[in-house]
Amino acid sequence: MERIERKKTLAVQVGNIKIGSEAPIVIQSMTNTKTTNINATLEQIYQLEAAGCELIRLAVPDMPAAKALEKIVVKSPIPVIADIHFDLKLAFQSLESGAAKVRVNPGNLGGHDKLIRLARRAKQLKVPIRIGVNAGSLEKNIINKFGGPTAEALVESALNHVQALQSIDFHDLVISLKASDVYTTICAYRHFSKLSAYPLHLGVTGAGPLYAGIIKGAIGIGTLLADGIGDTIRVSLTADPVEEVKAARRIIQSLGLRKFMPELISCPTCGRCEIDLVTLTEKVEDMLKDYSIPITVAVMGCIVNGPGEAKEADIGISAGKKRGILFSYGRAIKTVSFSDLLGELKREIETLASTAAKQTEGI
Repeated sequence: MERIERKKTLAVQVGNIKIGSEAPIVIQSMTNTKTTNINATLEQIYQLEAAGCELIRLAVPDMPAAKALEKIVVKSPIPVIADIHFDLKLAFQSLESGAAKVRVNPGNLGGHDKLIRLARRAKQLKVPIRIGVNAGSLEKNIINKFGGPTAEALVESALNHVQALQSIDFHDLVISLKASDVYTTICAYRHFSKLSAYPLHLGVTGAGPLYAGIIKGAIGIGTLLADGIGDTIRVSLTADPVEEVKAARRIIQSLGLRKFMPELISCPTCGRCEIDLVTLTEKVEDMLKDYSIPITVAVMGCIVNGPGEAKEADIGISAGKKRGILFSYGRAIKTVSFSDLLGELKREIETLASTAAKQTEGI
């Protein structure tokens, strides 16, 4: 099976998490609580970490929020990133409060002099900076030059900021170039990746509500990851942030870049199907939530062709009206009544999970 070859990028350390091509692609999200509500923010961070989030970004709109980071950072199970707009003082306070990374949008920060001042302090504390270039807040001279927030405009803006920081020998950088237009986003990242080796944070900004946002994020982020571009991702959604993490894990796993959970494959329904395949698949999907082993499980609705169509699956079921087949790698291993099919599948998965656990213990 072919594998994606990732573009080589520099390593950046964010707390105990490394970002760059030598590290796994990192999943991050952003809290939607008030940062000053420390308990609520920490509770959401715990939920996100349990779902698989590895870096968490917090809004810092004012000084009380920047100071609240100090208490949040020490209790957070994952590194905390401060999200800064407009006010440089908030970025400095976030550094002093222990943020593991600071995300700034130089387009609204007020010029390179301020950015350089921030970088000097970040360098002293060994804290990286994410340069977040956004189509909605590009500098006026860039907009005038390119006639709008084009991919080329995003790239030129990012390169200008990078060059300003390189002038003071600051290289602890992560870059993002986001637009709400998917293709603009793709083009910007592709162009920038040819010109720079800094690690890239991928995302489509303002992607929208759950269903539409996941589609836009999957297309934009997935296309770039398939190109070997990207080191950390956030699937921005107008939804519970936990859904962002779930979607990110699915996107990364679907490309074979990391394995988090069982992969469920199932055939589309057709006229040959004699069972309620949708309900059966939903039951298997619910069953698999209890497992973290990286296996492929198949649910097929045709007892004749099913095993062959899913011959790459570690374990699977193919069902007819009264009976079904349990199979592994396309080979039938047991025929059972339809009513026993789910139970038999669960027993086989338990066996695979037990074997995987023993192998892990033996490492």
